[in-house]
Amino acid sequence: MRKKGKRLSVGLAVLALVALAAIYSVVQWNAGAKEPRNAASPTGNGGTADPGTVKPESKPEPKPEPKEPPPPTEQVDVVVIGSELEGLYLARAAADEGLKVKVLDPRAAFGGQVLQGEMLFLDETRDDQHRLLVQGRAKELFDGFRNGKIRKLKEFEQYFDKLAKDIPVEQGIQINGLELAPGSFGPQAINALVYTGKDGQKKRITSSYWVENTDFAALVGKLQVPRMPGLEAFYGQTNVEYMSSGMMMKFKNVDWAKFQSQFNATPADEKRTKYGWGSVDNSYAISLAGMTGKYKPSNDRVFLRGLNAVSQRDGEVIINAFLIYTVDPADDKSIADAMALGKKEIPLILEHFRKSLPGWEHAELNGFPNYLYIREYNHYETDYVLKPSDMLGARMFWDNVSIAGYPLDLQGTSANKWGIEMGRPDKYGMPLRSFLLKDYDNVIMAGKNVGSSAIAYGSARIQPNTSLAAESIGVILGQIQGKKKLREVKEADMPALHSYLASKYNIKLTGVTGNNKIAGWTADEIAKLDTGEIVYPQYILKRKK
Repeated sequence: MRKKGKRLSVGLAVLALVALAAIYSVVQWNAGAKEPRNAASPTGNGGTADPGTVKPESKPEPKPEPKEPPPPTEQVDVVVIGSELEGLYLARAAADEGLKVKVLDPRAAFGGQVLQGEMLFLDETRDDQHRLLVQGRAKELFDGFRNGKIRKLKEFEQYFDKLAKDIPVEQGIQINGLELAPGSFGPQAINALVYTGKDGQKKRITSSYWVENTDFAALVGKLQVPRMPGLEAFYGQTNVEYMSSGMMMKFKNVDWAKFQSQFNATPADEKRTKYGWGSVDNSYAISLAGMTGKYKPSNDRVFLRGLNAVSQRDGEVIINAFLIYTVDPADDKSIADAMALGKKEIPLILEHFRKSLPGWEHAELNGFPNYLYIREYNHYETDYVLKPSDMLGARMFWDNVSIAGYPLDLQGTSANKWGIEMGRPDKYGMPLRSFLLKDYDNVIMAGKNVGSSAIAYGSARIQPNTSLAAESIGVILGQIQGKKKLREVKEADMPALHSYLASKYNIKLTGVTGNNKIAGWTADEIAKLDTGEIVYPQYILKRKK
């Protein structure tokens, strides 16, 4: 009986082990299976695979990604993207009118073209009678420049500090994304912007209005807005190219008094031979293109044109005359390459000045700017796009935000290194609509981003023109806050707003008339003027015959 019981126990144990092995096999297959059993099986016949023969590799279920907490949100009335001078006037005016304003700058350092590019030679705007057109806060800057009180970088920095006083500024931000919604007046509006700060922290900000105030469309470039034709259409180029960028040339140990006196004492014939047309007074040296034209650049991407030179006192001089072609302002490498070209070429130009100009015998380099002077980037369509005929025709608008002037000065490109002047307006108006990005409810275009054709941009781009416009828009934003939106402002609303600008800010935008230089022209002539088929300075001479 004992042997029989023992055999029975052993048999039962073997059966139990076999059953356990079968169960273990099935559990392991199911753990590694990627598809349910009624799916197409590894056998290829749609049946159930034998768990004893098919054992897919087991893989652990992926762990769910931890959810990133939403970034902290800040709410303001106006966000200005970039710290170029023109948009800062809008920020200052809006803040003074009681709005909550913030500046977010993608550049690492503050001040754009003026402070980082050290473009410290200011172009004034004047009419045909040489009357000053500069108005608003910009007048303090331009008056200070003209009378010699604001000439050095430190003096410009103090002016910028006053302009941005108590307005929060974040430098070196990176835009991560935009939250868009259907617009009330057009297809879209911006609700919020998500960005990473210089400290690496992600943040979110909401605003009623967004201001594009960079020289490379940091905000609008993310909206996929179509680019309008540029100068390449005028010059017949197949590739996109912008007006040349500038690199300001800085010198010290210049004897300006000697430069001025000896230049002006030179007999007229000798002066023309040595210097070409130009002038030198106690502050400025203009053109001398005969002298600059004798300089032979070491690289075909750079060029020395006529001088815009200003004495900064104490033997220091800064000059706007050195051009660099085919620069893409939105490409960091393109900027860096251009800066390297400039740092190589400017010492060679200094040697040419030492040999060619009295008072420059002991001149030395006075360092280099941190950045380029960017003249132009893409043009984007606004509610109204300014045309050359608006400018030469002295057109004024019911929604004027600036009274502007300046030649239609197209700086050189690689296709036309000297550039070309397309005409000299007396004065003209700039409408609010030329600063409102088309199809976006709440995007304002400041400074170089003004809505104009590539040819009209030659005049529109000048700082006093768009600085006054930006300040006027900032004031208007404060006045309509809580009542209506910018695109709800109608012709009937503007007299009160213009009156407020005149009484409180001494900005006169109405009752101004200019000399219409295309009076009597046909529609066909005007159309050709706007496309560039007619170059005004040449055509007007033929038309008079």
